[in-house]
Amino acid sequence: MNTVSASALAPDPASLRRVCGRFATGVAIIGARTAQNHAVGLTVNSFGSVSLEPPLIVWNLARRSPNADLFTVGAPFGVSILCAGHDDLARRFAQPLPDKFAGVAHWRCPAGVPYLQEALATLSCAVVKAEPVGDHLLIVGSVREIAAAEGDPLVFYGGAFTRLAA
Repeated sequence: MNTVSASALAPDPASLRRVCGRFATGVAIIGARTAQNHAVGLTVNSFGSVSLEPPLIVWNLARRSPNADLFTVGAPFGVSILCAGHDDLARRFAQPLPDKFAGVAHWRCPAGVPYLQEALATLSCAVVKAEPVGDHLLIVGSVREIAAAEGDPLVFYGGAFTRLAA
């Protein structure tokens, strides 16, 4: 195994990103809506479970994001966990496009939150906490409804999309 040398100094952002990239994660699209009911979507790999009782999840959003103000306490949002092979969707929702859902198969719940039609799993949530931590918002969501399908997840590792090995 190759090792990375440790430093007594605080890591610079690029080095920290490279080291944290050694932790494989799933990839999800967070869906929300604006006050004008415009669908908003963004790619995240910072998604995780916090608690089973009560059901809570967590994810992070850059504080400079133009969508940061959508995630206030009580605001609905959805999580669409991506399947293997959905690299193109992950890239699409990571870009600053005016309508990321145009031409993408999706549906909206009664609250207007968009979900991807071909998601591996979906979670319907409401913001419990949106706490500034460093240069990101730590967003905790209360899970209201869930659904899951069979399949393999899209995995992000070392700055690239990959698949699970058998």
